[in-house]
Amino acid sequence: MESAGAPEPVRQQQVQNTPSSNAPLETTQASSKVPVYWIGRNGDGVALHREFRDNAGTENPITTALRTMMTAKPLDHDFFTPWQEPSALATSISGKNVVTVDVSRDAFNSNLDSGMAQLAVQQLVYTATAAAASSGLIDSGQQIQVVILVDGHKDFMAFGQVKLGEPMVRDASMVAPVWIIDPQEDLTLAGGRVKFNGRATLEGAKLKWQLFREAANGEKALYVDGETTASSVPGQGGTFTFTVNLGAGRYELRVSLPEQAGEAGSSDTRSFNVG
Repeated sequence: MESAGAPEPVRQQQVQNTPSSNAPLETTQASSKVPVYWIGRNGDGVALHREFRDNAGTENPITTALRTMMTAKPLDHDFFTPWQEPSALATSISGKNVVTVDVSRDAFNSNLDSGMAQLAVQQLVYTATAAAASSGLIDSGQQIQVVILVDGHKDFMAFGQVKLGEPMVRDASMVAPVWIIDPQEDLTLAGGRVKFNGRATLEGAKLKWQLFREAANGEKALYVDGETTASSVPGQGGTFTFTVNLGAGRYELRVSLPEQAGEAGSSDTRSFNVG
């Protein structure tokens, strides 16, 4: 597991009850996968990114996703988690779309500053709500709240910085402005027309993409580039997709959201193979 200390600073901000409409929920997915959020490099800072991981099927999807978040290694080498393996973890859902997470205090055994601690708490909130929504356990048309208990009690200070116990919702400011969804890191794809999917938090945003091909010596050269536009259709949450015809080789995709409207630019990268 990577060091809890992140190499980039994160802006210090309060965990707010941001309306869930500003941070769209996942749609129902195949039960063989669970969504997991990680903290990852994004421009000059860090933000939340998502991967879909195998569902072992031994626990409910929310518990499985959170346990993966706290114990597994991200597929993408730019991602990490400050959480530690808990000795106890349980989740439940009330009829009011409230997910309750009860975790042991050993999960917080990392030394984090205030900004990183708040981002880590939101990592849990995003993962729990994503797993609940994608598995169809809750009504994704309503706002979902998460209550975090520690050893069954409220008022615990997460990482010594963030007070827990009250309902929390997704803070849209903490998710990466742009990220690549498919393909996942190091996946091997069939040659021919390869489809790429991703998401930008700014609907209708103009995005630039570049595909680099890696030579045998590890050097990367620009292979092809282009532009795409994030969807502005309500409910699609700024999704984007494009296809490229690729032959065998190893590639790196880079998708960038240029600086605009006073907002800093952002980019995400993903390495993959074509067989």
